[in-house]
Amino acid sequence: MEYLLHIAIIALCFVVLAVSLDLLAGQTGLLALSHAAFYGLGAYTSALLAIHAGAPFLLAMSAGMLVAAFVSLLVSIPSLRLHGDYFAIATFGFQMILYSVFNNWSEVTGGSIGISGIPRARVFGMTIESRAGYVLLAGVFAVVAIVVVRRIARSPFGRVLRAIREDEPFATALGKNTTRFKVTVFALSAAMAASAGSLYGHYNSYIDPSSFTVLESILVVSMVIIGGAGSVWGPVLGAIVLVALPEALRFVGLPLAVAANMRQILYGCLLVVMMMFRPRGLVGQYGLGE
Repeated sequence: MEYLLHIAIIALCFVVLAVSLDLLAGQTGLLALSHAAFYGLGAYTSALLAIHAGAPFLLAMSAGMLVAAFVSLLVSIPSLRLHGDYFAIATFGFQMILYSVFNNWSEVTGGSIGISGIPRARVFGMTIESRAGYVLLAGVFAVVAIVVVRRIARSPFGRVLRAIREDEPFATALGKNTTRFKVTVFALSAAMAASAGSLYGHYNSYIDPSSFTVLESILVVSMVIIGGAGSVWGPVLGAIVLVALPEALRFVGLPLAVAANMRQILYGCLLVVMMMFRPRGLVGQYGLGE
């Protein structure tokens, strides 16, 4: 039972990540390969404040979200001059830079050893110790993320984002400052990813750079593609499928080394099948390649 609760917590963290990336990639058409970097920024900022300043969980999480949003501005303002694949490559470069910072700035991040002893989340005077409590907390995070993205998608702001996705020159011709909209949605997406990182760090009580690699960013992109971009529920489904399905390999009895490689093969096969037979994802409205 404890193992299933652990999988549920991880899946819910990835739901937040996938939903936040869909706001950027599905709603706006900006495919970014840097989501794990903002996930890590939230985790490291929250952990450092909690350990060294005694900051409560909600305050530390909010600080992590602000740091991620600020850093996203430094990335998005120059990168958004690029389009399509070039933008994706620019965000990939940022992901590699930030991973290198996590891995080498030992005085602050602990380097490859990471940071341990992160205090448990304390919300409204209650310290969450059990996995069941974290499932509830992660569920709240996921619901809030879904509601926020859904409200944004249905708002006038969201309609401009979809106009940018479909035909940015036309949106500009209508008098919309498309750069401002893209910078804003990039910051919102980064802040939401950072909230998931903060939750993960306080739940796990330990973080290291291996949790925030480019492979994690690609995994989140895969969740959006397989679930379906442009649909709020698509990334939710994609996150659950890509977290839960590979765990089933543990019950087959394969050696650990083989099971780890099989997970990567399974991700690749799912992507190939989806691109061939269902490019818009399981419940998506928009294909990232369109």
